Parts: sequence; structure tokens; C-alpha cells
Amino acid sequence: MPDFRAFSLPDQREPREIRLSPEESHHLVVVNRARSGDTVVVFDGRGTEWICTLADARKNAAVLSARLTQQARPLPYAITLGQALPKGGSMDAIVRKATELGAACIAPLESERTQVHLAADRSDRKIEKWQVAALEAAKQCGNPWLPEILPVQSATAFVESARGYDLKLIASLHPGAQTLKPVLTAFTAIHGRPPKKVAWMVGPEGDFTPAEMNLAVSAGFVPITLGPLVLRCETAAIYALSVLSHELQG
Repeated sequence: MPDFRAFSLPDQREPREIRLSPEESHHLVVVNRARSGDTVVVFDGRGTEWICTLADARKNAAVLSARLTQQARPLPYAITLGQALPKGGSMDAIVRKATELGAACIAPLESERTQVHLAADRSDRKIEKWQVAALEAAKQCGNPWLPEILPVQSATAFVESARGYDLKLIASLHPGAQTLKPVLTAFTAIHGRPPKKVAWMVGPEGDFTPAEMNLAVSAGFVPITLGPLVLRCETAAIYALSVLSHELQG
């Protein structure tokens, strides 16, 4: 894979020339030190990539000559991470790692035990920040697909609106939670295929409350244990996505 990647939304499917935004130009030319003649892969976050040559290395208006258009094959599954907001800057790290692990969608949640509650204007700024974090991660790992980042919503609203999923999971410290593998095995035995669209909720510090857990279970979410140890929420999110994506790649 070439060293340089940049994000753009060209007007055409097969453009002859791609002009980068000031932000992307600065990142490519100043931060990554790309020079005229270097190969750059431009991607649109929707699976399309253009193999380009950097024609004009202006730091605020870089121009690339497109040589080849290619469409990346999507993953055979789509995972939505419903993540209760953690304290501090941990959500930024979760978004980056979720992008690296191929999550299709990230739903930031406010739960009863969430200590971070965002007003509308702060929520919008946070979403913009998380979108930047996802873009940075996609560039670094070569993921041509950017996850959709939904507006911040309550955990209850997410549970009640979670329709159209093949399988719905919720990480749980509560008694009776199952391990993931037999749940996936049972689904495959019943449906003749593994799930293709999965929702997985991960709680905040202290986990979801019993009331939230009961609501999720009544809505069809299956409580899943992540092992005998109590994980930090950012560790739990990465663990959950890693194990699930590994099993679905099967």
C-alpha cells in the first residue's frame, strides 16, 4: 500500500484531476511531506479509491492526477457500536479503534450512569471531532470506509429504535450473560448463515443499570460477558469489536 492517503469527495466517478481541501492539502504536504510525483491514494470513505500522482504540492491547494479508479469490497458484515460516553477523551480513542476494526456505525450514548452529558452545541462539536478522529484512523490503517457517527442519544432511545439487525448484543457484567461463540453458533444453526448486521452496546464506567439491561433484553438484546475481569469501557469496546469481527470473518 502506498505511504500517502488523502480524503476527498470528487464530483465525478472517474475524475482526471482531484483538488484537495486546504485541510487535506496541509496534512498531505506539510504533515506527511508528500512531494510532486509521489503516489497518493485518495478515498471517499464510501469504498471508492483513486490511485493518483501528486501533480502540484501546494500546502493549501494540492492537485492530484488520477490514474486509476477502484472500488473496495465491503466487509461481509456491518457492526454498529452503541457506546455509552466515557469520561475524558476516551471516546476519541474508541472511535479511532472502531474505525481500524471496521465498524460500520458508531452510536454515542448517554446512559443512566454516564457522567458526561452534552448540550446540543457541544454534542455537534464532539461529533465533528469524532469524525476527524475516524478520518485520521482510516488514513493510517488503509480503511476505505468511514463509519457513520450518529448524533448523541440516550441508551433507551437506541434500544427502542434498534430495528433491522440480524443480532443485537449488549456487553454485560450482570449474572446470566453468555459467551459470544455459542450465541453466534446458535444463530448460524437457525438461519443457515452468520449474522450480517449486528448491534453491540457497551456501557459506561459501572456498566448499564439493571433497568437499562432489562429494557435491552426485552427488546431482543442478548447479554454477553467479556470475561471474568472488569474492563475499562474503552478496553471493552475494542475487545467486543475485535472478538465479534474475528468470529464473523470465520
